[in-house]
Order: sequence, then C-alpha cells, then structure tokens
Amino acid sequence: MSFKPVIALVGRPNVGKSTLFNRLTRSRAAIVADYSGLTRDRHYGEGRVGETPFIVIDTGGFEPVAKSGIMVEMARQTRQAIAEADVVVFLVDARAGINGHDHEIASLLRKSGQQRVLLAVNKAEGMMSGKAEAQFYELGLGEPHPISAAHGDGIADLVERALEGLVAPAQAEPEATEGEGDGHDHRIKLAIVGRPNVGKSTLINTLMGEERVIAFDLPGTTRDAIEIDFERDGKRYTLIDTAGLRKRGKVFEAIEKFSVIKTLQAIEACNVVVLVLDAQTEVSEQDAHIAGFVLETGRAVVVAINKWDGLDAEKREWIEREFQRKLRFLSFAKVHTISALKGQGIKPLLKSVHAAHAAAFAKLSTPRLTRELQAAIEQQQPPRKGMFRPKMRYAHQGGQNPPLVIIHGNALDAIPDTYRRYLETRFRNAFDLAGTPLRIEFKSSRNPYADDEGKK
Repeated sequence: MSFKPVIALVGRPNVGKSTLFNRLTRSRAAIVADYSGLTRDRHYGEGRVGETPFIVIDTGGFEPVAKSGIMVEMARQTRQAIAEADVVVFLVDARAGINGHDHEIASLLRKSGQQRVLLAVNKAEGMMSGKAEAQFYELGLGEPHPISAAHGDGIADLVERALEGLVAPAQAEPEATEGEGDGHDHRIKLAIVGRPNVGKSTLINTLMGEERVIAFDLPGTTRDAIEIDFERDGKRYTLIDTAGLRKRGKVFEAIEKFSVIKTLQAIEACNVVVLVLDAQTEVSEQDAHIAGFVLETGRAVVVAINKWDGLDAEKREWIEREFQRKLRFLSFAKVHTISALKGQGIKPLLKSVHAAHAAAFAKLSTPRLTRELQAAIEQQQPPRKGMFRPKMRYAHQGGQNPPLVIIHGNALDAIPDTYRRYLETRFRNAFDLAGTPLRIEFKSSRNPYADDEGKK
C-alpha cells in the first residue's frame, strides 16, 4: 500500500501560504475544502512534480498563543495539519522581516516532534541573493530557502527538498489478479469511511467480531494507516483503516478520530468504499465532500445508512429523501440500511461489496460493447452540431477500477454530457455495473486531409 507524501504549509497570516498552495496544486480547486465543524481555512489539494504526486495542506494564519475566538480554532487546525504531515513548510515573509509570531511558530514546530521542517522565505523576488534570508537563520530551523510563490521562483527546488527520502521508486500499478471480478477467490481491499460518530468503528468491530482470522496490522505512514486482513463467512478482506484501529489482545478497539488525510489515502488505496451515513442526522456537507472524492477517484462504493433501527416511518422516508437530494451523483451505488450495533443488514451489505468489486474489475468485450453502442444509437442518435452529427463507430474497454469505455468515431467532441450520461446508463445496465463509477472517453479520428486544406 503506497501513500502520497503530505506537505503542510504553515505560517502567520499574509505570508503567502494560499499563493504557494495554488502554485503547488496548479488550481484553486481543493480536494476537500472547508469541512463544516472540522476545518477553519484548512484546505487539501493534490500537487505533482514530474510523475510524483503529493498532497498539500493549506492552513489558516497561525497564531499559536491565541487565547480566544476564531484564532484558537485556526491554531488547533494548524496543529492537526502538522501532525498529519510528512514534512512541514514554514513560510515567512522576506519583505516584512522576522517578528515575534515567527519565533513562536518556530518554537512550536521544534516541540511538535515533527522531524522534517523546511523554512521557506517568500516574496524574495528582486532582493539581493543571501540578503532576503539571512535574518531568518535565527529561527534555528536550518537553512532558509528563498522563494517567490507569486512568480514561481525556487518552488521546484523547495518541493524536491521536501519530498527527498519520502518517495519510493516508481512502481507499476499491479495488474488485476486472475479471478478478480469473476467470482473466484480473492481479497477485497475495503475502506470504511464517513464523518465522525456515524458508527464506522462499530461497523468495523461487527465485521471482524464473528471471525477472528486477523493476519497482521501494518503501520503505513506517520499517521498509522493500517491494513488488517480478516475473514467473514469464508470471504477474505483487507480492511484499510480510517478510524484509528488499535490492537489490544484479541479485541480491536476503534477510536472515532477524523483525519482527512487518512480518509483520502484509504479511499485511494482500496477497491471498494463503504460510505457510512447516520440515519439520525441530515446528510451533511462532510458526507457530500467524502462522497465526491470517492467518485473523483473512481472507486466502487456501497452506501450504509446506519442507526436505522428505532426510526419511525416518517423519519426513514425523510432520510431517504435527503440522500436522493444531496447525494444523487451516487445513484449507481447500492444503498443499505443497517444497524452496526445490532449487526442488522450486514450480510446484504457485504453481498453488495462483492458485486461492486466484481463490477469495478469487469471485463467488457469489444464486440459486445460495440453492439450495445449501435443499439443505443439506433434508439437515440446524438444531437447534431450545426450541419454535422457525431458518428460513433465502435467501442472498447480502456481500463478497470473504474471501468473505462473508449468510443471511436468522427466529430465526437460535439457530443453533449446528456448523451454521455445516456450511453453510461446503457452500458451500466447491459453489463450489470452496479456499484462502480463508469467512465466514457471519446476519441475522434483524425482527418487525413486537414493539413492539406490548411495549406490552400
């Protein structure tokens, strides 16, 4: 199980953390932004240097000695980011110079136990080499690195230093083993995710309580992401922990501790996600963010609405409407109502986990895909764009987990999203792909006369 390195950006207000975050992620779009009740100006984004991906945490302006108000919450969130990170980039302002807050943050970083801290002196563009960073040696955090987040100066070198020793040599993604997706014996990598207090821990304990064939717990990163092998009803699973499992004798206790990084990493590392919702509360923004990331990563997903027992008919109808309204983009996923505490609904839930896993690794034959494509066109042709109508010729599978269907033809750039969704529904129904996202890619044939026409 390989995880992306995590870089946290910390510093006092207005030193350029958000500018650096946007530079590293090459976008303003964060993976997970502003979790209600969880974050205060703390964003998570994906960056990449060459073929090396990493996760960046942007924190709010840090005032470690804040005594009250919003600054206390922001300081708490920054401390959480420091704890989650593999390396911390401490940003200071070359033009404003060093001040008391910088010393306070430096002191906190030294006491935090964080082994890897890089001191980045921002806004150093146009300043004499060596002069911009000289005063910051007194913070006692090693060599200061002059950068310009706004202009990109020194960023590549900073990231290279940050990732040094954290990135393992690139390895090819493992091929789907024989039997995956066809009902033969295999081990499903399963992640149980959800916001705090929805019952993830109880569900995990219920899943592992009936069978105690647990092979190992493996510390993965500084955040102790753990893989646990277990069996239930003769089926083999690897649980990728997001709830802070710890082993004590033969009993596994789960600590309800929400870590965004652990959740993101567990989703990326698994085959199937069980998204746990709380039937006794509304579907929250946090639920939608987690579900959105599951969809973005292309993982198969099963939804478990927990604490269903004891609800009256009116409340049950209400939570079902909530799900349909706020998480309608997960319409492909099977939804189960369960009671993790009483063990109700667990067998049907696991049956859907297996079905979703099989769908994610399904093999879609080219002849059958093409026949289904032609049948879809006969029933409903793609709309014209101007004088021309897109012409789709054949389809083939381009990947698994999630299934990718590549359609070849002419003028396919003109196909609207509504028609793409129509084709997705046709393929999903034809191949019984419940529980997994399905992606469609259009490839238009090149006009061999286009260059000649351009020369006339």
